[in-house]
Amino acid sequence: MAAWSERLAGVRGVLLDISGVLYDGGEGGGAAIAGSVEAVARLKRSRLKVRFCTNESQKSRADLVGLLRRLGFDVSEGEVTAPAPAACLILKQRGLRPHLLVHDGVHSEFDQIDTSNPNCVVIADAGEGFSYRNMNKAFQVLMELENPVLFSLGKGRYYKETSGLMLDVGPYMKALEYACGIEAEVVGKPSPEFFKSALQEMGVEAHEAIMIGDDIVGDVGGAQRYGMRALQVRTGKFRPSDEHHPEVKADGYVDNLAEAVDLLLQHADK
Repeated sequence: MAAWSERLAGVRGVLLDISGVLYDGGEGGGAAIAGSVEAVARLKRSRLKVRFCTNESQKSRADLVGLLRRLGFDVSEGEVTAPAPAACLILKQRGLRPHLLVHDGVHSEFDQIDTSNPNCVVIADAGEGFSYRNMNKAFQVLMELENPVLFSLGKGRYYKETSGLMLDVGPYMKALEYACGIEAEVVGKPSPEFFKSALQEMGVEAHEAIMIGDDIVGDVGGAQRYGMRALQVRTGKFRPSDEHHPEVKADGYVDNLAEAVDLLLQHADK
């Protein structure tokens, strides 16, 4: 690999994944990953622009920010790009009325959306809500539509909580795709539109930005396909096999966010 000074040259903006990079969720809200609170603070004191880009779909953006602040992070709602608000915008623009298969914790994001007589389905990380009954209802709604539309808030395979690895929305999205013979529209990483909106909010071009995440496909691969650079942290859902992924190679691998910030502050924006 090229020297860090070459790989990080010209970076002006940093997109941070949240789960698995800042903290691991779990009982009592979870726990901050060692060194991450101070790493975020150091980034924000620097000349680099910072934004948080998450596929979190079990909590509203307000609840997520409240949790992060309790864990010690300096973050506000306006700094977070999340899939539920982005999905609401799309639903309104396209005049769609969703059947929601989402977690109770994120239902409030859809309070202003008409869900009567649904003409599409929105699926998110519903956790225990992924019962046969609920999945079958979503399947039935889609099959009754002449032009079935399925939105998935992210398409991750799994994520890490303090108690271990947890299935994410992706496997359930794939089940509905297979059963209905359709392809879901993904709102969230690795969708190019999602990265585009985050960068627009931050005011930097793709070639000036770097993504830091724990997901080799959703974070790293998605960012690189949009023209950004990307680092993978060896925290959260990271697996050693990620460093030998057949299709995606990060611009660098770091032990944690603290190490990534050390390198950025040393080499970026030069």
